[in-house]
Amino acid sequence: MKSSRSKSAGQRVSNGSRNVVRIIAGRWRGRRIAFPDGDGLRPTPDRVRETVFNWLQPVIADARCLDLFAGSGVLGFESLSRGASHGVFVERERLVCEQLRATAATLKADSVKIECADALQWLQTPPRSAFDIVFLDPPYASDALSRACELLATRSWLAPGASIYLETPADAPLSFLPAAWTVVRSKRAGQVGYHLARVPAPGASTF
Repeated sequence: MKSSRSKSAGQRVSNGSRNVVRIIAGRWRGRRIAFPDGDGLRPTPDRVRETVFNWLQPVIADARCLDLFAGSGVLGFESLSRGASHGVFVERERLVCEQLRATAATLKADSVKIECADALQWLQTPPRSAFDIVFLDPPYASDALSRACELLATRSWLAPGASIYLETPADAPLSFLPAAWTVVRSKRAGQVGYHLARVPAPGASTF
């Protein structure tokens, strides 16, 4: 993502619908989230999010969520709206981070922590806690997705039975996923593939 350094996030947010996305359900249902212009910043569409959160409904309550390439933050905010207990949003662009903090303040989302950092570098720091749900929607034209999965799997970021949401180009293979992860849901919307993987949990059933 690229943003102008000469304007604040508030100044960079457009009044048009192109720069606004809404929360679908939960305590903030219908609330709109603004986000700055940025190359590669493409919030997950409503119909895809509706499906994804139907998949996650059995595990969303009280979950600790990581929105790793946060962008607009809509996946993380939607999680909290639907009952997740805590969210960490990682975003490297300063202007985007400013807008995420502004959105959290507007929603009075006290359980959100915004980390203004490169996601892959952040994953190499010692984990303070393990996450139950992780959202991975990096820019497509990079190897960030495979590298993020490797770091999540090898550095104790994931709780037993954790769910990982991934967005990819529609025809992209998932051969890079760690061997222990199981893809439990997978769909396509136009040129986008979206998937839900799960890590092992002793005695847990597949939802």
